[in-house]
Amino acid sequence: MSDTPASDTLPSQQDKPEEKLAYRLITGPDNRDFCERISTALAEGYVLHGNPAAAFNGRDVIVAQAVVLPVAVATADAAVATAVVNLDSDEDLNAEAFEGHA
Repeated sequence: MSDTPASDTLPSQQDKPEEKLAYRLITGPDNRDFCERISTALAEGYVLHGNPAAAFNGRDVIVAQAVVLPVAVATADAAVATAVVNLDSDEDLNAEAFEGHA
């Protein structure tokens, strides 16, 4: 048995590089800081997803912008395309089983 505590032999959460999320929704007051956060995300490889949203909370305009990693979009598109191909090529399906369903 080792004298080294288990916590010393396992990598801590802070030692692991943080995995990028495929999707992020960045929100905040409509100011320079918000724009810098969006610019940083773009520099990290994210792309804008959809239109920004804005709301007024009685004091400030609060904005939101979704960003996604292009590889995540490509992976999702490929998964959908594969699923469609699999549906189209499944010859064992009983047509009566789908009768009355869209």
